[in-house]
Amino acid sequence: MPDLIAVVTTSEKRKGLLLLLQDGPRTWEDVKTALDVTASGMLPQIKILEDEGLIVKEGRLIKLTDVGELIANHLDTFDRTLSVIDSQKKFWLEHDIKALPQEFFMRLGDIKNPQIIESSLEESFEPHVQFLEMIIKSRQVAGISPIVHPIYPRFFLSMAKEGHKVQLILTKNAFNKIKREYYDLLLEGVQFDNAHLSIYDGDLKFAHIVTENFFSISFFTKNGLFDSHQDLVSTDPHAIQWGEDLFSYFSKRSLRVNKEGQYSV
Repeated sequence: MPDLIAVVTTSEKRKGLLLLLQDGPRTWEDVKTALDVTASGMLPQIKILEDEGLIVKEGRLIKLTDVGELIANHLDTFDRTLSVIDSQKKFWLEHDIKALPQEFFMRLGDIKNPQIIESSLEESFEPHVQFLEMIIKSRQVAGISPIVHPIYPRFFLSMAKEGHKVQLILTKNAFNKIKREYYDLLLEGVQFDNAHLSIYDGDLKFAHIVTENFFSISFFTKNGLFDSHQDLVSTDPHAIQWGEDLFSYFSKRSLRVNKEGQYSV
């Protein structure tokens, strides 16, 4: 009997069929069309998967067995993760992605179709114009950050004034900087019912923005410096959902700033 790992991973035809059947049983004609295969090329692969107990035929339909469904699910996760890492390998290798909570680190494969928005060296400490434009076009924005750029207090206050829903989570150090340098803007901002500010009492090694239109994240490099030069961005619905879940994770672990500009445990 062939090794099950080899059965699943060494043939693109077998892997493709397992992933295809995740969406439900298919006829042979469906399989040929979806995978663009011939009978001579595919039928032997179907026989191998049948012999391993991963698929069965029921009348005209081919479907996953329970074990086949389990393996296909993990294969899909593995395949998506490889695709995401491979598409921006240099970025993932150079940054401290283990700063993410473990459950989100393991879900990196959800950040489909990622792209890098990169500023020039001269502009590396300025917010990216393209990035700001993407935020402005959104009705609601949720963000997490351990840093405060001088442009952002007024930028997010103006969004709140214009009726956008703004939810921000800052570290204690970032919040203290806001209180020292932008106290009037802070007090003005927390009066809006559509503007929420919370404080995370822990260490954060990434900055993150998610709207209904896109998701973005920036990390510290492996040498401990925040990389303001590169943002990883995706407009894929799976990536946006990943970003919303990440914000929700930290929101549940943060303390809301009240209308007096204070928070307490």
